[in-house]
Amino acid sequence: MSICSYQNMKKLLFKLDPETAHTLAGIGLRILPYCLPMMRYFKNRHYVTHPMLSQEYFGITFGNPVGLGAGFDKNGNYITAMPALGFGYTEIGTVTPKPQDGNPKPRLFRLIEERSIQNAMGFNNKGSEYMLRQLQKLYFLDYPIGINIGKNKLTSEADALSDYETLLRQFKDYGHYVVINISSPNTPGLRDLQNEAFITALFELAKSITAKPIFLKIAPDMTAEDAINLSKVAIAAGASGIIATNTTIDYTLTTHAKDFGGISGALLTQKSYELFRELGRELHDKTMLISVGGIDSAEEAYRRIRAGASLVQVYSMLVYEGPKLIKEINEGLITLLQKDGFTHISEAIGADWK
Repeated sequence: MSICSYQNMKKLLFKLDPETAHTLAGIGLRILPYCLPMMRYFKNRHYVTHPMLSQEYFGITFGNPVGLGAGFDKNGNYITAMPALGFGYTEIGTVTPKPQDGNPKPRLFRLIEERSIQNAMGFNNKGSEYMLRQLQKLYFLDYPIGINIGKNKLTSEADALSDYETLLRQFKDYGHYVVINISSPNTPGLRDLQNEAFITALFELAKSITAKPIFLKIAPDMTAEDAINLSKVAIAAGASGIIATNTTIDYTLTTHAKDFGGISGALLTQKSYELFRELGRELHDKTMLISVGGIDSAEEAYRRIRAGASLVQVYSMLVYEGPKLIKEINEGLITLLQKDGFTHISEAIGADWK
């Protein structure tokens, strides 16, 4: 094992407060693109692309189907470093119109025995103007970027639509897709917006502002019937697809949970899969689906793809496994596709229902 391996780095990072460790790792990711030899080295080491994995969506090529989930790069500071970690695309944010500090600390916790994370961050970010400046720097970057947007904490439910309108107008010419986040458990009242009236109004407004693909990200803590119905409402109102799922507030999953914040990582794996499977059964041939939540192996990613996912996302498991996980998932997907007789990933999407 190299002295610079992630597992050795993790031993040091895990001695630090989780938020401090994240900040330190972020400094490295911000510096990396300015050191081209190192950037090339890590990209050659981690990034996997193959004719079987490459797909085109939104007019841009996804070299592989594994992306970084929202929440890691809240301010768009690490976009250019993501290929070096092996990701086929990245999702930045959640960004709000105004800068906000988020919830009081401590608000990020490792559940090490369960290979999970619990966070109550509360959309801490530098605001949309800062994010816009980050995106304006990317003159020649041909790399898929999603922008995850949310309302400010102090914005009332009655005024929430205005926050999303502001963000949609600001980012209508940037990134490749937008994600409506009304499913985080860490902004009071946010999940109350997961209702038919608000979603219909929001997506009808969004489609009048931009032709960019717009996704709805949903929570794992609703029944499959409610999730399917809500997704159908969003699709009817103009949503381009669904991302499932956000973190869970099901604290019965572990005796080590705090009584606040959302749980992600291995504890979420089965819960996220079970809801996604029902969504996939109903919607795989009607809209685009992206699966996120406890994906920790090629087998788990493939399970989501067969259930209907066109793309998958990883976040918490990156903390525990490092970028080698992204490479292992992509290489493993090639093997699994070949084993089942598929010549391209598109043939496997929703295969459980064909």
